[in-house]
Amino acid sequence: MAIVYSTLKGWKFEDSRHEYTEKDAMLYALSLGLGEEPTDPAQLRYVYEKDLRSFPTLAVIIGYPGFWLRDERTGVDWVKTVHGEQRLSILKDLPAAGAVHARHRVTHVVDKGPGRGVLVITERRLHDAGTDELLAVASQTSFCRADGGFGTGDASPPALAPLPERPAERTCQLTVSARSALLYRLNGDINPLHADPEVARLAGYPRPILHGLCTYGMAARGLLRIYGHDRRLSEFNARFSAPVYPGETLQVDCWDEPDGSTRFRATVPERGQMVLSHGYAAWARRHT
Repeated sequence: MAIVYSTLKGWKFEDSRHEYTEKDAMLYALSLGLGEEPTDPAQLRYVYEKDLRSFPTLAVIIGYPGFWLRDERTGVDWVKTVHGEQRLSILKDLPAAGAVHARHRVTHVVDKGPGRGVLVITERRLHDAGTDELLAVASQTSFCRADGGFGTGDASPPALAPLPERPAERTCQLTVSARSALLYRLNGDINPLHADPEVARLAGYPRPILHGLCTYGMAARGLLRIYGHDRRLSEFNARFSAPVYPGETLQVDCWDEPDGSTRFRATVPERGQMVLSHGYAAWARRHT
């Protein structure tokens, strides 16, 4: 079944209410490796109920609508679809437990041409379920590699800027636990690609890979380690370049920009492989 632009662009999502607990917030933080140093107050604030705080990128998993591109009505070859980019704007810190309304829409369907694929960009807006206050906006770019050439589409949104050419000014390394993918899937993404060796081999990987959003969250963890957990992320964007394998090292390199923002990338030094590129983070005052 071929892609029909109007069907994909006008895809109807049901608004959803998502309740999450302190346990959910702590599990998410643990799956990013927080708590590896269990006496570190900066890590305990995300994994211990005393004065618990949600980790900023929790917003990318709250209210997730599921892998809707798998629906045959989309016309997408979902097997060859990958997560291309993730952007997140945080207007207010999510509480450590609460309820949100998630509202979804397709913002762009970009036809790159025959044999070049399609970009499908979806937006998820998280509102406080009690007050309807907008808390965060998550934008996901899916790259449908086997599609394209249907002739109608939107213009591409502004691209993430390339990284500076000068050497990085700050860096840190994080250990990706051998259990990271098995832990992270408990947040709701139970794709067997991240757990089953046979499924991973069929997909062309030597073993299960880490979830892209786990790599993304770990990169945010790296930035907060570098700049301090009292800084508040207000925007966090990145492009996925290659998968990470559990048990590897994630190196986060950062550049300080004149406007106060941060550019970043993530690499796996064991393989000399960039796994996140075009990274951009903005900072704001923390709400108290």
